[in-house]
Amino acid sequence: MMEEEELEFVEELEAVLQLTPEVQLAIEQVFPSQDPLDRADFNAVEYINTLFPTEQSLANIDEVVNKIRLKIRRLDDNIRTVVRGQTNVGQDGRQALEEAQKAIQQLFGKIKDIKDKAEKSEQMVKEITRDIKQLDHAKRHLTTSITTLNHLHMLAGGVDSLEAMTRRRQYGEVANLLQGVMNVLEHFHKYMGIPQIRQLSERVKAAQTELGQQILADFEEAFPSQGTKRPGGPSNVLRDACLVANILDPRIKQEIIKKFIKQHLSEYLVLFQENQDVAWLDKIDRRYAWIKRQLVDYEEKYGRMFPREWCMAERIAVEFCHVTRTCQDYAYQSEGN
Repeated sequence: MMEEEELEFVEELEAVLQLTPEVQLAIEQVFPSQDPLDRADFNAVEYINTLFPTEQSLANIDEVVNKIRLKIRRLDDNIRTVVRGQTNVGQDGRQALEEAQKAIQQLFGKIKDIKDKAEKSEQMVKEITRDIKQLDHAKRHLTTSITTLNHLHMLAGGVDSLEAMTRRRQYGEVANLLQGVMNVLEHFHKYMGIPQIRQLSERVKAAQTELGQQILADFEEAFPSQGTKRPGGPSNVLRDACLVANILDPRIKQEIIKKFIKQHLSEYLVLFQENQDVAWLDKIDRRYAWIKRQLVDYEEKYGRMFPREWCMAERIAVEFCHVTRTCQDYAYQSEGN
């Protein structure tokens, strides 16, 4: 009966202490041991048989029991120490938790300070950037103002010089100066509402008008429309005047070309009138001989006076053809009548 009770007790104890294989494996890895008592498959009967394999070995049972009791006391001491240690660990844990909470609060305070400083720094950067932008705008406006003042000084001085050179007929200097004055004046189109700027612009226009009239008068004097008087050679003044005419109103250039060609062909209209013998078709070779001499004469005397892009020789030849056709048409009409 006693043996049956002991077996039941052992089975109940084993059922309570039965651990899962995973937990048992973890314990063996953390606390490795060769003691049979620590084995998961510990069998008390086998363990007792190991201690007392024969009846004779029961003679030292008291010694074995004392060893087991000593081992039990040591195990109890260890358990007690561990439990107390766990108690201290709990207290240490609470203290560590409190310290961690304090550290977190301090860290939060530092983070808040850093955030506040970052916001202040950001605001400071914005203010510095705004100031830099204002300085940049001021610098740009100052540069523009200085440039405008320089242009205004150049324009005022250029207009005075232009008027003086126009009166002295210094067309070579006028050609270079006039183009520069007109280029500078373009920068002041948006400032025409200012009386001084408008006055300078009107003076430039007046100087251009005066130059145009003066140059036409000079060409009229050199190549008069009436009569067949021909000048003896090219004029440097008229050559420079052509450079100025390139800058003025295109009508000035067209008027000069028209006057010169008309004067240059005036002799042709007299020599080859319809009542002259040389005006008939059988004398056509004389017409072309005459225009050939005139073109050679033009190249020798006036080739360097007019700018090459004016194509004066070609214009003379084209006008010669037009005049010849007109004269021949008139001659045919007269013959038919």
